[in-house]
Amino acid sequence: MRRKDREVTGQAEIEGILQRAQVLRIALNDGAYPYLLPVNFGVRREGGKLVLFFHSGMEGRKHQVIAADPHAAFEVDGAYRLLPPTGEEGCTTGFAYESAIGQGVITLAEEGEKEELLTALLAHYGITGKGLSPTSVAHTAVYKLTVEHITGKRREA
Repeated sequence: MRRKDREVTGQAEIEGILQRAQVLRIALNDGAYPYLLPVNFGVRREGGKLVLFFHSGMEGRKHQVIAADPHAAFEVDGAYRLLPPTGEEGCTTGFAYESAIGQGVITLAEEGEKEELLTALLAHYGITGKGLSPTSVAHTAVYKLTVEHITGKRREA
């Protein structure tokens, strides 16, 4: 990382960035060009590993690309705030933010854990309920992205 002064090194801080983020962007290998997509997501630890999870239809391009190559890069960001110029020149304007970027491997969640993961995904957005429709759960694919590497970065002011 070029700007070491903005690096977030604490695992708890990086996980906080993930918890506050609203959109997970995933880059998948799809031939000559990456396939980049934004998804709703949740985050938790499993066996000491950080796992991001998201949902999808049971078929379609995302499903096909992941099946062909489960390696992915990902990014989240947030806490945006424009920092006004420090002088007369516009180029002294800045931008506050926080972000996390990493790589990992995607697997399809087991049928028995789908409802729990979907409930946790909804909770990530502050939505709680009495359960999910068994039909909806049965017709939804849930993917788990096990994080292999992650870095965080923040500019506050």
